Amino acid sequence: MLKTLRNALKIKDIRTKLIYTFFMLVVVRIGCAIPVPGVNSAMIKSFFQNQIGDAFSFFDAITGGSFTNMSIFALSITPYITSSIIIQLLTIAIPKLEEMQKDGEDGRKKLAEYTRYVTVALALIESTAMAIGFGTQGILTSFHVGSVAVVVVTLTAGSAFLMWMGERITEKGVGNGISMILLFNIVARIPSDFVTLYERFMKGKSVAVAGLAVLIIAAVIIGVIAFVVMLQGGERRIAVQYAKKTQGKKLVGGQSTHIPLKVNTAGVMPIIFAGSLFSMPVVISRFFSINAESIGGKIINTLNQSNWCDPSRPWYSIGLLIYIVLVVFFAYFYTSITFNPIEVANNIKKQGGFVPGIRPGKPTADYLTKILNYVIFIGAAGLLFVAIVPIIVSGVFKANVSFGGTSLIIIVGVILETLKQIESQMLVRYYKGFLND
Repeated sequence: MLKTLRNALKIKDIRTKLIYTFFMLVVVRIGCAIPVPGVNSAMIKSFFQNQIGDAFSFFDAITGGSFTNMSIFALSITPYITSSIIIQLLTIAIPKLEEMQKDGEDGRKKLAEYTRYVTVALALIESTAMAIGFGTQGILTSFHVGSVAVVVVTLTAGSAFLMWMGERITEKGVGNGISMILLFNIVARIPSDFVTLYERFMKGKSVAVAGLAVLIIAAVIIGVIAFVVMLQGGERRIAVQYAKKTQGKKLVGGQSTHIPLKVNTAGVMPIIFAGSLFSMPVVISRFFSINAESIGGKIINTLNQSNWCDPSRPWYSIGLLIYIVLVVFFAYFYTSITFNPIEVANNIKKQGGFVPGIRPGKPTADYLTKILNYVIFIGAAGLLFVAIVPIIVSGVFKANVSFGGTSLIIIVGVILETLKQIESQMLVRYYKGFLND
């Protein structure tokens, strides 16, 4: 990793992109420290100290602490993530959107435009709910239409600005801009999480017990990172053979290649999607007085990860089952968008290729679909293992930290994907230079 970065910094174009990305992320962190006008900082601090749970831990992690500080970036890019889910789901239900998706660059630009509109609408709805909730909880310095409007406009503008910065990073920087913002926010929360672990497992303990706790925590973190790296790099290779054919007086072709099917084709997106869908209703509900024994209160408690795997309240673990289903669904759904077996099979057939032992055309598509479904399931199972184990530990030992399995998956996944993109840009530049010479 360090070698790749050193080599990248030697190339002016890539160095410029890295510097641009870094300064954009610095702007994100500055925005996370600017409070929303009209919010009572003392009251907001007291309010969040009484709100303990994984829903807040996850949401505060992906916002880089700006949510509990109630900064202008408190909503972060969660409205954009939710908007992306909605638009992608609608491409299945609405034929016109499906045509746009298949219509090359112009179609993707149109879908991106729709995603922006939905993002602003969702940010407006979420910020309105939060602003009214602030007022009823006494968190606003004064509760009237004007103060609510200021909070709504500030939070909505902050979320839209983050979306814009994410797109600029993708266009002019390195990596996926939205993922980079998520990564930077999560990393910013790690120091405070280590403090939490220290207070929970080491503070006041004997040297032997504290030392053992350090070894166990370090072993778990290193083990999870190693497992995620293996999961991200794992792939199933399907052999493809191309028949020889005559071009003029020469016999060409006949080479063997393969189709690499990544075990974790969807990357970190299933975890981000599922986590965002679960955390937002729980977070917003905390600003309103909802009876825990009512139907709405029970639903919210079921969605709250801090209630899962709690031996005293096992019925709330139904939410964990729903979470598992969502992660598996998004793993298959996201992969179906990025990899089309029918299209791949047709391209192989047109180029005179075939999978050994499989007839070209539909049989090849069916074979690819079968293998892909098997590979996706393994990848989803791996993601769930990393995400669920910390949830179980948290439910049993009540150790709530923001950089659990979900955050580690995002950190490792985004870093690996960004490094791959840097390496590919370096390779393209090398070939361009070679051809120009």
